[in-house]
Amino acid sequence: MEEVQKGQQSGDWRQFLAMIKQTKPSIWMLTVALGLSIIATLVGLVIPMFTKTLVDSFSVSSLSTWQIVGLVTAFIAQTIAGGLSIYMLNYVGQQIVANLRDRLWKKLLVLPVSYYDNNRTGETISRMTNDTGVVKGLIAEHLTGFFGGIISVIGSLAVLIYLDWQMTLIMLLIIPLCVLILVPLGKQMMKISRGLQDETASFTSVLSQVLSEIRLVKSSNSESREYETGSQGIQNLFRYGLKEGKVQALISPLISLVMMLLLVVIIGYGGMRVSSGALTAGELVAFILYLFQIVIPMTQLTQFFTQFQKAIGATDRIIATLEADEEDHTSGERLMNPNQPITLKDVAFGYSEEEAVLRKVNFTIEPGKVTAIVGPSGGGKTTLFSLVERFYKPLSGSIKLGNQSIESYSLQSWRRQIGYVSQESPLIAGTIRENICYGVDRKVTEQELKHAAAMAYADQFIDGLPNGYETEVGERGVKLSGGQRQRIAIARALLRDPQILMLDEATSSLDSKSEIVVQEALNNLMQGRTTLVIAHRLSTVVDADQIVFIEKGAVTGIGTHESLLESHPMYHEFATQQLRLQEQSVYAD
Repeated sequence: MEEVQKGQQSGDWRQFLAMIKQTKPSIWMLTVALGLSIIATLVGLVIPMFTKTLVDSFSVSSLSTWQIVGLVTAFIAQTIAGGLSIYMLNYVGQQIVANLRDRLWKKLLVLPVSYYDNNRTGETISRMTNDTGVVKGLIAEHLTGFFGGIISVIGSLAVLIYLDWQMTLIMLLIIPLCVLILVPLGKQMMKISRGLQDETASFTSVLSQVLSEIRLVKSSNSESREYETGSQGIQNLFRYGLKEGKVQALISPLISLVMMLLLVVIIGYGGMRVSSGALTAGELVAFILYLFQIVIPMTQLTQFFTQFQKAIGATDRIIATLEADEEDHTSGERLMNPNQPITLKDVAFGYSEEEAVLRKVNFTIEPGKVTAIVGPSGGGKTTLFSLVERFYKPLSGSIKLGNQSIESYSLQSWRRQIGYVSQESPLIAGTIRENICYGVDRKVTEQELKHAAAMAYADQFIDGLPNGYETEVGERGVKLSGGQRQRIAIARALLRDPQILMLDEATSSLDSKSEIVVQEALNNLMQGRTTLVIAHRLSTVVDADQIVFIEKGAVTGIGTHESLLESHPMYHEFATQQLRLQEQSVYAD
């Protein structure tokens, strides 16, 4: 296990470079930016030599015109080159992160439902925002410091050796001491940074979950509980921030201490050499300036490697998402004739190997007819729908349309023929028009829109709204009632004109008045279509052409309402309970 981990760690930087390469950054701009950064650094190495001449002459008049022009030009060139380099690297960094987020967003949309079953939404969002931002920070903010720092350190050392190799040797004896102190602290900072990223992802997940279900939180009086959960995440982030602050509190004073030690040694020893005539005052000043050009870049290099470790940690998580198995939306045949029987043969499925949800399910859904799925809660009815929609694949057995497996058709083509209306039909934040037209892959005329709304009995309430079809429904449709949301979902299904309908307890959460209207709309929707219904209401079941009774993942009865009423004890009990509830509802009204 340890060998595997070591192997992964050694390959991290290769993965990072490979990921950056896949975003196809502007190579010429990156090259020019780094080139300008190096030019700015090289110009900076020349400036102390001008200072040396100025100090040694003790008079500006001793400088020639070309020297003054050269000095001013050097300052201007350094400023322009540095500014352009920073802008261009920012551009490349933004370009890389935009391409990376585009790849991630495209990937997230084609990942199977099972991925979202096993990964928290907030952590997935953190991959898209925080982790990609870390990669951008490395390129845009620290890359110039890395290359420029290396050039500055090497160049300064070369000049210092030329000026006075003895003083340079003394300085080099102190630098290893600095490295021995800073390297362990840098490693500690890397661990803290990775932990901080993970904790940020976890905290984002908590925020996303709580805020998306804020009505549940409030109706359950769970504000205090969720505050404690969020507060714990905030405290964890606070603790990581403190750890980071402690390390930084050690690094900054140590760098200052090393600087002071170097300055004291260099000025003291250099003063002695100036007094003895072995070194000029100008050379001593230049030596001190070059010393700054070594120590400051060393700090930048430390920051670069810290950020690089953050980026590698982010890369691991981004690549894990990019390499996750995805749905294949393109391969397969185009479905031309959906008006055929759908046959389930020995279908078995479980979300884990230990727990089976469906066991050897066998039945046929006849084209153009209504098949109702009934049975106790937790029997596997909704899972069966998910298999037909191809959100999951059966562990064994097959689902066929006619004589051909549904897996042989392209996902896009297969799902194009399915209209799904659930118990709480989801709506997107937007207008009623946008929600009815959602998922329709053609231009919808005003006449088609209004016809679909009329067939779904949605026009009854839409026409009464001040903004009509341009009315905003709010996040997840919270500004509409349950019955109104259902009718919009039915209008959407009508507009898509699917040949296979899947109704998942579409009226179970409605009051009796809304149920009547929605059921009439559903009757319009079901005409001439192959319909699969999960139903708890007896009225829906009685009218079905076929009823399939499922309990504990197995089919225990198939037939009409009358035949099952006589032959299936549990169905008889189910129907009797429903009839009693119906009578009570009528009495209450």
